[in-house]
Amino acid sequence: MLHSMIEIHDVVKKYGDRVAVNQVSFCVQKGEIFGLLGPNGAGKTTTISILAALLLPDEGAVIIGGYDLMRETSQIKPLIGFVPQELALYPTLSAWDNLAFFGRIYGLRGTALKERIAAVLDLVGLRDRAKDAVRTFSGGMKRRLNIAAGLIHRPRILLLDEPTVGVDPQSRHFIFEHVEQLRSEGMTILYTTHYMEEAERLCDRVAIMDEGRILALDTTKALIGLLGGGVIYVRLAAETIETLLPAIRALPHVQAISAQDGRIKIETKDTHPALQELIELCISRDVSILSLEVLEPNLESVFLHLTGKRLRD
Repeated sequence: MLHSMIEIHDVVKKYGDRVAVNQVSFCVQKGEIFGLLGPNGAGKTTTISILAALLLPDEGAVIIGGYDLMRETSQIKPLIGFVPQELALYPTLSAWDNLAFFGRIYGLRGTALKERIAAVLDLVGLRDRAKDAVRTFSGGMKRRLNIAAGLIHRPRILLLDEPTVGVDPQSRHFIFEHVEQLRSEGMTILYTTHYMEEAERLCDRVAIMDEGRILALDTTKALIGLLGGGVIYVRLAAETIETLLPAIRALPHVQAISAQDGRIKIETKDTHPALQELIELCISRDVSILSLEVLEPNLESVFLHLTGKRLRD
């Protein structure tokens, strides 16, 4: 039976007149990697800051590990490891001393603290740099140590806010492998990103977020399935559109069509034969194609399908 480690119900957070999080609701199950996917400014960091008990919502309810965020914050904080987008490290201290500092905050002392520091340094592959100042580390190494700091107290829930921003491909792959390892050990992980390939690889379920709202939430496979066989955007001369629309709608591999911003949006059963049919139709009617864009099914194209804009816009 599934057990919810995080429940967030109709949460609203405002900064003055700006609504950063707008009626957001979702649940995260024990042992799940749950992704918040959206562009910068979508509301991901505000949402994860609320879950980390750094911010309180203006409206709504948040339950973490069975505890109410508004009334039982002190019980929630030990359950959570938070890895912020901005590095939370002291550059002049060594990796070991950084972890010792964070471990003591959570009440670790003596042998237990030393064993835990050694364990998380091994986990993130930095044991051989334990005594080196963090300022001498590469960006990827700092990111890995940031994750180690979030794990020092053995949390049950790990909140990762854009953990691979600015890191090299090798470090990104290293982070992926260890996030997957943590899930295999039963940890619940909430992962925010604007990289759709990360969400596709790591997340059991994904919420697509934009302008403070959840636009869609499901498994990556089901979300990609929203596109069916893919979408074609075509721009034709304005005077030809009205006469050509019925013929496009009747093509065998076309599911639905609509006009958007001077273009025709064609939802297909399969983009490749639908594209061939469209081109043959335009040639037979002597209609020029002014522009053409084909969206193969993936999370990036799902986001464009839902919002009308690119994920990184």
